[in-house]
Amino acid sequence: MPLEHRYAPRLIVLIALLAFWPERALATPFVPKSDGQILERLRTTPADPEARELRTLHAELARSPQNLPVALNLARRYIERGRTEADPRYNGYAQAALKPWWDQAKPPATVLVLRATLRQSSHDFKGALSDLDQAIEASPRDSQAWVTRASVRQVLGDYERAKRDCLPLLQLSTQLVGVTCLSSIASLNGQATRSYSLLERVLTGSPNATVTEKLWARTVLAEIAVRTGNAAAETHFQQAMALGADTYLLGAYADFLLDQGRPREVVKLLQDQTRIDALLLRLALAEQALGLPAFETHRTDLAARFEASRLRKDVVHRREEARFALELLKQPQVALELARANWAVQHEPADARLLLTAARAAGAPEAARPVLDWLTQTRLEDVQLAKLSKPGGQV
Repeated sequence: MPLEHRYAPRLIVLIALLAFWPERALATPFVPKSDGQILERLRTTPADPEARELRTLHAELARSPQNLPVALNLARRYIERGRTEADPRYNGYAQAALKPWWDQAKPPATVLVLRATLRQSSHDFKGALSDLDQAIEASPRDSQAWVTRASVRQVLGDYERAKRDCLPLLQLSTQLVGVTCLSSIASLNGQATRSYSLLERVLTGSPNATVTEKLWARTVLAEIAVRTGNAAAETHFQQAMALGADTYLLGAYADFLLDQGRPREVVKLLQDQTRIDALLLRLALAEQALGLPAFETHRTDLAARFEASRLRKDVVHRREEARFALELLKQPQVALELARANWAVQHEPADARLLLTAARAAGAPEAARPVLDWLTQTRLEDVQLAKLSKPGGQV
């Protein structure tokens, strides 16, 4: 019996509560040719304890490159640091740490989960799902494998299977993790209000949850509130920011502020984040709205970065590049082609909004037909997308 089916009683409880079921910027990782190859001196200081620990782990792995526990620990730490700093080079370092097992057809399940995480980051969703299928078959009690597969399927818009992947987390992890996973996905599938209410209730009743768990839950609550027009969105964003702002949260909050007509707050929020493409894009949008001199410099910088991505044949940033072409370069036809290419790969509300907006700006509303069909199929509740979906509508 599949593991998710064993936890059906827990799902029934959720259905009884809130009727859940209807009728979560990275280039391709560069892998060093040898352990001794120096890629770049990272921005660390002698007093940075995390950097010291990474150096210690790296030295230990260099002495014993087949030491799987050390390799896994180092790879996980690199992946986490890469997420925190939005620096794709750390993914390359993580892949290098896993080199002895990377090309194996059936590496250990723990390696499969990390390989899937790295493949997801480079938008190799098919490869990521293949790895996660193998990992779950070999180690069905690995909660990270389940949550990662749910995340991949959510990005792809495969909500029914994504929700099924969340079920084992109700047994294998904390209640907050399981409900956050389910709420994030069900809120995109016709159950936004109920998902919000359940998640808020469970979060309130989880005072001992980890900071990571609370940050995820608060971010999901903020996003649901934004999509449903709930005024509590601001509060959730602020509470999430107080827990520790990662790149994803900064981008989501900046988008909220831009939609609210608050560009000065975006400048204040992101003025020190110019190293990260997705955040620099939002900063430039705010500067454009305010007519600030820095706008031209940042627009030129972004153009150079996207050109470099194209030369590397990096397709990860199509969403950002399409938005750049549409809102900063005022090139709707270019934006439309990029938005269509992006939609072919991933289906999230931001991708839907981008294609709808680009199609309208390019005078080709029929190009957004796939999004309109998808909105009907998924029953996604989003006040902004609802406006854009109407003839002549705009946010």
